[in-house]
Amino acid sequence: MIRIERLRPAALGIAVAVLLAACGTQPQVRQPGMPGGPVTETPQGTPLTPQMAAAADTLTKMAAMQDRLYRVAAPLLIDNAELCPKHARNLLGFTAKNRHSYPGVYNEAAHVAFGMDERLQVTGVLAGSGAAKAGLRLGDDLVAAGGKPLPTGPSAPSTVGGVFGGLMASHSALPLTIERDGRPRDLSIPVTRACGFGIELGNGDNVNAYADGARVMVTRGMLGVVRNDDELAYVLARTMAHNILEHPKAQRNQATLDSVIDNLTRMSPDTGMLNGSAGIKAMPQNLDAAADRLAIFLLARADYNIEGAPAFWKRFASAYPASVANGFTANHPSTAARLTAMELAVEDVKAKKSSRKPLTP
Repeated sequence: MIRIERLRPAALGIAVAVLLAACGTQPQVRQPGMPGGPVTETPQGTPLTPQMAAAADTLTKMAAMQDRLYRVAAPLLIDNAELCPKHARNLLGFTAKNRHSYPGVYNEAAHVAFGMDERLQVTGVLAGSGAAKAGLRLGDDLVAAGGKPLPTGPSAPSTVGGVFGGLMASHSALPLTIERDGRPRDLSIPVTRACGFGIELGNGDNVNAYADGARVMVTRGMLGVVRNDDELAYVLARTMAHNILEHPKAQRNQATLDSVIDNLTRMSPDTGMLNGSAGIKAMPQNLDAAADRLAIFLLARADYNIEGAPAFWKRFASAYPASVANGFTANHPSTAARLTAMELAVEDVKAKKSSRKPLTP
């Protein structure tokens, strides 16, 4: 689906069925300035002020981290539609923003770092999605849909979802006109069935991941801890599992988690909100174990290495114990029960593969 800044299911109505809040990218295609080093001049070649250079560099680094999240999340979302029936959606598989998606000094920085202007620009393409198969790329400008010009300017990020939703109600694929290298191109974007969770980068150094029922967020701090893509997939999968199993709702934690995620999507979040537990209730042992079991199946179906998951979480809990305020283990303290659930699930997956049975929990 397309996610424009903080596009939310409640705001989209029918459009949420065709627009994806989280997308993996094609790593060989990069936005200008991403991630090949600090940005030092404007597109016109004039030197940047120190403030603007710092803002552009921040956006470039965050875009690279979001790009990695999308790439690792892609198979987890697409290959597990069967296991998230309440959350599966027909999605287009791309994200787009323009310079007005960013506040204050970051508005101009988006222009400098990524060449963003009034038009919406593709910022992510979910690997394996209809958008990827149709040839959509990072940096493509969105010009028209169904032959009609798409909105531009400050309102574009909040209104384009409705345009796409209306078209997808009467089309099996989205007829899209883009501009690439100064030339228009017509594409037809088929829908992709996938788990419709937003995949968010948390702009915070706390080592945590959050699920609010509709979104999955991984913080900068957590990204700095995982050693490879398999370990990042472990974090994403079990956070997705909480959403699939509707644990935020069962815990009556949705509003709190929603506000935490909203806060951490900002360019300048309120770090005071992260003190202590941030108001988040610790997950009960039985719910955490259920999420870990489901996560192993999500990982296996997406072809990630499941055997390393228990060792990762054991090492993680030792390095970041429950005493670390607003950390992952503080929110998920039942490490022993979680490890047992994972180990049993790994054996269950192996047995099902050996007997050629469906990989379902």
